[in-house]
Formats: sequence, structure tokens, C-alpha cells
Amino acid sequence: MAKRKSTGRIEPTFDGPSRGKASGGFSVSEEDRAVPSRRKSSARRKAPRGRKRQGRGGLLRGLGRLVYWAFVLAIWCGIGGAGLVVYYAAKMPTVTAWTIPDRAPNIRIVSADGALLANRGMTGGEALGLHEMSAYIPKAVIAIEDRRFYSHFGIDPLGLARAVVQNVTSGRVSQGGSTLTQQLAKNLFLTPDRTLERKVQEVLLALWLEHKHSKDQILEMYLNRVYFGSGAYGVEAASRRYFNKSARDVTLAEAATLAGLLKAPSRLSPARDPKAADARAQLVLAAMRDQGMIGDKQLMAAMSAPSRRAPSYWTGSEQYVADRVVEELPQLIGEVRSDIVVETTVDMGLQKVAEKSIRDLVDGQGKKLNVTQGALVSIDGNGGVRAMVGGTDYASSQFDRASEARRQPGSAFKPFVYLAAVEEGRTPDSVRNDAPIRIGKWTPDNYRGKYYGKVTLATALAKSLNSVAAQLAMEVGPKTVVDTAHRLGIESSLQANVSIALGTSEVTPLELTAAYVPFANGGFRPEVYFIRRVRTLDGAVLYEHRQGAMPRVLRPEIVGMMNAMMSGTLASGTAQKAAFGWPAAGKTGTSQNSRDAWFVGYTADLTTGVWFGNDDGSPMRKVTGGMLPAAAWHDFMAAAHKGKTPEPLPGRWEGGGSGGEAPVPMADVGDEDDTLAAVGRRLDAIPADSGPDDGRTASIRRPAADVGAPSKKETSLLDIIMGDSQ
Repeated sequence: MAKRKSTGRIEPTFDGPSRGKASGGFSVSEEDRAVPSRRKSSARRKAPRGRKRQGRGGLLRGLGRLVYWAFVLAIWCGIGGAGLVVYYAAKMPTVTAWTIPDRAPNIRIVSADGALLANRGMTGGEALGLHEMSAYIPKAVIAIEDRRFYSHFGIDPLGLARAVVQNVTSGRVSQGGSTLTQQLAKNLFLTPDRTLERKVQEVLLALWLEHKHSKDQILEMYLNRVYFGSGAYGVEAASRRYFNKSARDVTLAEAATLAGLLKAPSRLSPARDPKAADARAQLVLAAMRDQGMIGDKQLMAAMSAPSRRAPSYWTGSEQYVADRVVEELPQLIGEVRSDIVVETTVDMGLQKVAEKSIRDLVDGQGKKLNVTQGALVSIDGNGGVRAMVGGTDYASSQFDRASEARRQPGSAFKPFVYLAAVEEGRTPDSVRNDAPIRIGKWTPDNYRGKYYGKVTLATALAKSLNSVAAQLAMEVGPKTVVDTAHRLGIESSLQANVSIALGTSEVTPLELTAAYVPFANGGFRPEVYFIRRVRTLDGAVLYEHRQGAMPRVLRPEIVGMMNAMMSGTLASGTAQKAAFGWPAAGKTGTSQNSRDAWFVGYTADLTTGVWFGNDDGSPMRKVTGGMLPAAAWHDFMAAAHKGKTPEPLPGRWEGGGSGGEAPVPMADVGDEDDTLAAVGRRLDAIPADSGPDDGRTASIRRPAADVGAPSKKETSLLDIIMGDSQ
């Protein structure tokens, strides 16, 4: 082993000159000392320059570290975000199971001539193709909701960034970054919960929608499903709701209003705050102009369009018909699973005439006469409802007084009393003594306390004499009267007591009118119906009304006698204001203290019933059936029969007395005399047992069928009471 030369110990030096190669290049400066040497002050004077150089390098190194850790953090955030997406995506159904849910079915209800009455269903309007609706609607929605709709891929990063900046600078959430595709995804598949999970799923679904459907398809689905406030889903429902027109006919200003609703449908609804809706529409128009969708002239014209308050609810009396149709549909076709068209029996022209006739009278005379409501029903000879008005204003009250309100018919019920009497042998020429009578504790006084002695039944019915009606009810028995009314079509429960003669049991205008139809069609009771046919949009028939054989409820000769008597009501009786030049018949009615006023009349074509009163049952100011009801009936029936050839009423009867006895002349009793207020006691205070309630007349002898023959003298109830029987 070679022996190493010893050169002696080498000590390290500080700040000294290098010793050449022997030092091996190893040296330590003063700056490397743990405690700097105090021997040389020059080193201390040079230190600040060294520290300055070190400060600049430290700043760069700090920025580098910041960038490094930011990059690391971004990677981990990306990994965490991807993990969340995978997690929330795993909770969703598989992509192969994703399908666009069916839109809630719409029920399109049309009149007999095809005019739209109403839309019903969850959406309240039919679905329209993008090419069918006004071109202003999609433009307005894109301008204010998603200006880059046709360029983004379902998510708009620029729009999202803009919304974030705006929200941060304003200190509140004033803008949203969701695209129309995201909004559609939320409406189709998700709940409105504001959670991270829902937002992630919304983004995934938006990407899927963009992949599966074209932009136009996405926009069309969105416009037909989005909520526009006031219960309207989709542009067609909203347009009908706010402007009473189809979305096909919407103007630029109206389209801007609809688009403006999307930000806050309830708060900005024209039915709630028309000023706020108008202000929002101005912003939409400005956005459309900024994006070149409209010109300056269009902008100025739209901005100057007057704003108006939309009704708080659907308007138009046809809505009462629509409600009734929707109520009956499940019984006919079961659950509605797709868009359908319901064809009704209603004539839209007649419906509008009926609405006007009721509303004009209430608006013109309601305050003076204390009348706030009215109803009208018109039915053809086969039972089809041609018009139905359930109140003066559907927007303020959706209660259908035509088919749901039960009111006392007063003397409008008397035809069933007379019918029962005629079927037991009386005739229009049969005579009764119109004089004060007392039945138990009840005194059925005539109107204004006037009596006219011996009168024919024809005269008594035309002039609505209460005492004669009470006598007939007792002769045939209240139970017989009730059975007769039910046979003709009255469905409500009726009290079989003597006061039935003056119509104290409550009925609806619809059923009372329907019960008069057999007088108009020759004695047949039809099935009352509103729906003619139900079909799908492609024409498949789901239901069709079949006109079966109607049961005969009146013999032809009975029809003739009843029509002969009730014709006198318009010719010389209490409803002369109703006459309009056609062969017609009917009966007025007024309940106690003028709480209800009626006229139900008919021609060979139509049977129409009219009612006026107040919902709370408060009395009107001396309104009778021969006043407002007769006037409304006249206006409606004159319009309904315009241009038609008059037809005689069915049945025939020729009377005028027999056996040498001079016919009793028509008594002139003056104005309306059929009011229930003419009775001596309140009928609602009469106990149910105040008269026979089982159809029997005890010892009262009923007259023979050949009343008026010289060999016999007809004995009435009044004769028995007055002691004049023979």
C-alpha cells in the first residue's frame, strides 16, 4: 500500500485569498459565519446590497410557490368536482332510460260550430309548433333569457361568468346563469330545490338534451311547458289567459310581456301588477333591439302600445260550460291521458247573446232593483244544451248558478200542478172560484189581495192565481204533484205538502228548464247533455253521444192542453214582455219577498229558463218574473230564432166551454200577480203536515172528467169549504 505524503494540517481560512490547488477549492466567506465577524466593517456596509438582491429573488420564489400550490389545488378541486359529478350521476337513472316525460294533457273544449270555448287541464292550453306561434315569442324569450342559445352547447360559460360578476358586484343574486336548455331540464326532470345535487344533475341533463334534440325542438318544448303565472303553462295558455287570443296572433308588445314573465311569473303577472309587467316588457324590447331582432320603428311602436290589466281569472260565460264539461268527462272516457278535443252542444253565438242579455240587465238596473246575479239555460228538443250562463261575471265568481244553485221557483212550478190536474180529468175550460181560502193554518192569498170569482184554469194559470193553484194541489194531492214533476225531469227532492203548489221546494235552473222540454217537443223527456263527441288530436273517437229513444212522459192531448194554457202567459198573462212574434208558451215565477224571479218559456225549437236574484238570498226591490227574466228571455229567444220560419207548438186543443154554459172571460188582474209574497203566511214557516202529504184528499170529492156538462156541477175544494157542494 502506498504511503500518503504528509503535507501538514490545513486550517480553513475566512476571507483570505485562495491557496491554490492545495486548498481543493474549499473556502468559507464571512457571510457563511453563524455570527459575523466584527473585524471588518466593510462587510457590514456591503450587506444591504446583498439583502436587496435576495428580496427580489424571494418574491419570485413566493410567486412561484403560489402558482404551484394553486395548480395543485385546482387539480384536487377538479378531482373532487369530478367525484361529485360521478356520485350524483350515479344516483340518476341510466342514460338509456332517460326519456322526455309526456306533457300534461290538454282538454280543448269547442262549441257546436268548432269555436274554442276553453282549454282545461294542467297546462290550460294546447301545444303549438314553433312555426305555428307568433315569431315574436321565441325571439323575445331568447333575447331576455338566453341570447347565446343557438351557439352554446347547453351550458353558457360566458353567461355564467357574467352572472357571477354581476351578483358579486351587486352584493345579491340578481342574475342567473342557467340556459334555456338547463331550465327545460329542470322543468322536465327535477324538483325546484336549490341544492348542489340538483344543479349537477341539471347540467348533465342539459348536455343530454342538446345531444338528443335540435335547438328548435328544445325551444319548442320549453315554450310549451314553462310557467307564465296565473295558472297558465305554455305560451298558448298564457296568451289565452292574458290577451284572450291564440299565441298565433300575439303582437310584439304582447310577446315581450310574455317573455318578461319568465323571471317572476306570479309577481310580474298582468293580472296582478300590470305596471310591473309593462316595465319588464320594456326591458325585453330593449334587449331585442340591442341584438338586432327588431328595428327602431318596431321598438317605438311596441313601447307605445297601451298596457292593460288582465282579468284576475278566465272571463266569459262559456267558462261555466267548460267547468261542467270537465266534471262530466271522467264518467265518459275515464282518465285523460293525452290531448283531446271535446265537441259540445253549445252554440257560441247564442252563448254570447245569453251572456249579454243577463249582464246588460244587471249592469243597467241591478243597483236600482238590488239585483246582482242572473242565470240562463237553453235546451233544444233533444236535450242538447245550447247555451248556459251561470252568473254575471265568471272572473269574479266561478259558482255556477245555472246548474248548482237551488232556489225556490215560485209560480214557475205551477205547470206541474196544473198538469197533474189535467191528467186527472180537468181541462183548460174547467172552472174554479178564485176567492180567499184557508187550508189548515195556511191562507194562500193572491197578489195584492185581489180575487176575481169564477175563472177557467187557462185564465188562472196565465194570470198565476195562487188560490186556484192551491185548490188544484189539494184536489190531486201534493204527492201526485211531486211525482208529476219528477217524471218530467225535476231531480231535486221535493216536499209533498200543500205549499208545493206555489213552488216552495228548491230546484236548479237547469233541471227546471229541462222539465219544461216535454211541453216543447210533444211529450218526450230527453237526456240533457253537453258533450256530443270526444276525440283525440288525430281524430280517434273516444266517446260519442247516441240519441236513443226518448221516453214519452205526456200524452199528445195533454201536451196540447198545457200548451194552450201556457200560451196565454205570453199572450195576455204575466209574461207579455216576453212575446217576440213566435208561437211560444211559458210561466213566470217569483218567490217570497222577490228573492227569486223566473221565467221559463219555450217554442217548438228551444226551451229557455231565466233566473235573477242575489247569492245571499236578499230580496230584490219588487222584481217579478214578468220583469227582468221576461225581458232577458225575449232578447235571447228573438236572437236565437232570427231568420227562422215560425213553427206551431206541438199538440192541439180547442176549447171554449160546453153544454150551453158561457165561457168565462179572461180576467184582467193587472200587473204581475204570481209572487209568493202574496201568501198570508210565510210558507217556510208552514209545517210539513199543514196539508195532505200522502197524495190522498180524504173526503174531498174529485170532479168527473166531463166537467162543465149541464147534467153535472163540478165541485171544487173551495165549494166544499164554502158549503156550496151539491
